[in-house]
Amino acid sequence: MTGFSLIIAFVIAVVGMVVAISKFKIHPFISIMSAALLLGLFAGIPLVNVTIDGKTTQGIANVIGAGFSGAFTSIGIVIILGALIGTILEATGAAFKLADMVIKIVSAKRPVLGIQLMGWVVSIPVFCDSGFVILDPIRKALVRRTRVSGVAMTVALSSGLYASHVFIPPTPGPIAAANTLGAGHNLLLVMALGVLVSIPALAGALVYANYIGKRIKSSEDISNDGVQKSYEEIAAGYGKLPGGFISLAPIVIPILLMALGSIASFAKWQGTLFTASAFLGTPVIALAVGVVFAAIQLAQAGKSAKFYELTNETLKTVGPILFITAAGGVLGRVISVSGMVAYITENSTLLASAGIFFPFLLSAILKSAQGSSTVALTTTAGIVAPLLGGLGLDTPERTALTVIAIGAGAMTVSHANDSYFWVVTNFGALKTEQGYKTQTVVTLVEGVCAMAGVFVLSLFL
Repeated sequence: MTGFSLIIAFVIAVVGMVVAISKFKIHPFISIMSAALLLGLFAGIPLVNVTIDGKTTQGIANVIGAGFSGAFTSIGIVIILGALIGTILEATGAAFKLADMVIKIVSAKRPVLGIQLMGWVVSIPVFCDSGFVILDPIRKALVRRTRVSGVAMTVALSSGLYASHVFIPPTPGPIAAANTLGAGHNLLLVMALGVLVSIPALAGALVYANYIGKRIKSSEDISNDGVQKSYEEIAAGYGKLPGGFISLAPIVIPILLMALGSIASFAKWQGTLFTASAFLGTPVIALAVGVVFAAIQLAQAGKSAKFYELTNETLKTVGPILFITAAGGVLGRVISVSGMVAYITENSTLLASAGIFFPFLLSAILKSAQGSSTVALTTTAGIVAPLLGGLGLDTPERTALTVIAIGAGAMTVSHANDSYFWVVTNFGALKTEQGYKTQTVVTLVEGVCAMAGVFVLSLFL
């Protein structure tokens, strides 16, 4: 199967997967894996490895295996370490302490805005999925502290992280797109435009977060409907709360280390300094350092004996998240191997008359088809680069704006083939069908609002 029929098959597979999960209550792991297998077979991926003229085409089993292991490689250990940090922060009362600190800064009346802005800042140097795992303990503590909707807080945090992830260097996607389009020497302008376009994206997402938070309840909200303890009772339950620095350290230090790694790559440092920075800035290593500081915090609280138990609890909790996330990776891998992205690329000239909307539409199509925002950013940039002159986007200012338009498309939309969808859904205690009403819709809102901002800026640039 090739061409447009392959896209139809993809749409049918996604709809069937959603129906299987929501209506027939089939576990998401089974539903996603089944959809990936059937789509792969319909797309013509061979049953076994086939070698023709020295070129080997992987069989469906190997494609599934590569997609599954790839998801674990990219996010698996990060999820485990981040969740362990969160478990320790909750056990020592540090998460509650951090929530209290946030409330003092943004006030108890605006926790949804506070967590969104916190996510936006953190995701400038940190990938959005890692950022969500790192900040989730604060989000949960704020939900308990303020009794605000857990769904609204999840959507706000997700949207804040996502905006800077696709718009603002030194995140790799925007940097790669800027370099491909010839705007690599103009990154300061790209960053400034990214900040400006973030404003309508975050505003639209904030409105939707508050709207959907009143209409959907997660398991967090349901558990909060019972007998509620007062702030004083909750604080008393932890005994003496940790200090501000040691409470922040397991979260802030990994963020700073990852930022250091991004800066080292961005500034093209050399020698031992670059090696050390790149090593410590790797998310797995940075979060491992965070776990060390969390363990110190646990020791100071006199609860070191609970470390084994807390680790065991964490692994039990993240197990389902890991496997569902890996299943999403399988679906994305099948789509990339099927030839769908190549078909969309070959027929991109059909969209070229759309001007500044062309890079947005193409990026959105690629994002929705294969799941990765970074792949959508880099692939679209490669397609658009030779077309800049014909689209009237070849001035330095409009080229930089094109990077942002591609970024807006690269967030539109996050669904089952995106690992970030499963991180947000599972850590946010949302059912799969709720994930489509929250994460998928808010990324659509963000993308459309961001593109509206791009269009307004294009009138002046």
